[in-house]
Amino acid sequence: MKTTQHSGSITFAKGYLASGVACGIKRSGKSDLAVVYSEAPATVAGVFTVNQVKAAPVVLTARRTAGGTARALVVNSGNANACTGEAGMRDAEKMAALTAHHLGLSDKEVLVASTGVIGRYLPMDKVSAGIEAASRSLSVEGGEEAARAICTTDTFVKEFSLTLNIGGKPVRIGGMAKGAGMIHPNLATLLAFLTTDAAVDPATLKAALGQAVARSFHCVTIDGDCSTNDTVLVMANGRAGNKPLKGLGGDGAKFAEGLTSVCQELARRVVLDGEGATKFIEVKVKGAPTFEAARECAMAVAKSSLFKTAMFGMDANWGRIMAALGMAPVKLNPGKVDISFGPLKVAKDGAAVEFSEAKALGLLKRKEVEVVIDLKSGKGEAAVFTSDLSYDYVKINAAYRT
Repeated sequence: MKTTQHSGSITFAKGYLASGVACGIKRSGKSDLAVVYSEAPATVAGVFTVNQVKAAPVVLTARRTAGGTARALVVNSGNANACTGEAGMRDAEKMAALTAHHLGLSDKEVLVASTGVIGRYLPMDKVSAGIEAASRSLSVEGGEEAARAICTTDTFVKEFSLTLNIGGKPVRIGGMAKGAGMIHPNLATLLAFLTTDAAVDPATLKAALGQAVARSFHCVTIDGDCSTNDTVLVMANGRAGNKPLKGLGGDGAKFAEGLTSVCQELARRVVLDGEGATKFIEVKVKGAPTFEAARECAMAVAKSSLFKTAMFGMDANWGRIMAALGMAPVKLNPGKVDISFGPLKVAKDGAAVEFSEAKALGLLKRKEVEVVIDLKSGKGEAAVFTSDLSYDYVKINAAYRT
């Protein structure tokens, strides 16, 4: 698939406007409320946390995406609006109603997301003023500020976009994400929003997003914690003028692949910004019976605290990888397993081989580390992104509310 990648934002696709403002939710005074608006009716699909404790905006938005259409999205950071009972649901509904009022839409056309501290009520007077200000300042240039406004402990904004050819028409896909801690499938304090000007029917958009998330946001882990607010949404407004996509064959498959590429890059940037992380680690598993089995095995290693601390200490302790691998819910033959750090093989057929500790240290000193595990039991392959576990992770999360 031929694509052109960009550093564009949520407004890269045709027909989208966005903005981000500071309305006082965050004590720091930083941007904390964003609005994204489609100039044309859009099909919509979403994937949400599987945590049994779901924030009010997750419940509301999951219900509204089931209808298959939307026009706008309002997001706040600094307050999760989770564990806030009926009052929290009323506040989520009011956020949508206020946004709809200022944009001339119906309430049901507006989706809502929140991220931040759990168990606090939203300061709705500040939120109301923020929604009015954000709705008035919408622009094509507002994408980056919107991306900034959804951040919490993130150290940089996360945006990515690309262009692909669908039916002879240039189709654009853009996205933004936030996330640095509480990152673990399925999703985790992770918000990701995508827009495209492709024409896609609701069922196809839902299937494409499911495929994309399975190979991106469901393949990341930082600390094994799944949040109450995890949300991934995609809107498709048809402004590209392509023949509407129906099904994941042909052009539908090309679109799904493009959507997957955007999600994978956003997921990669989330892990690069892992709280206190000093390394980005890609755990690749090949030779598995299926993709799902490969992902389970890669995740078992990637979420292991012992493995992650070894990576922080630049210790080529492949035994921790074998031990973690053995906890995966996948039947494997330990006597077939090969393990490498990048090009350097450190274990073969489940046993030690001689290798240069100096070469291993050189590879593990790098900012980006690749671990390759070959199960030699099939053709399934998957990669999971993670980070190391450092002293700073504890410091950051020990004082999160302050």
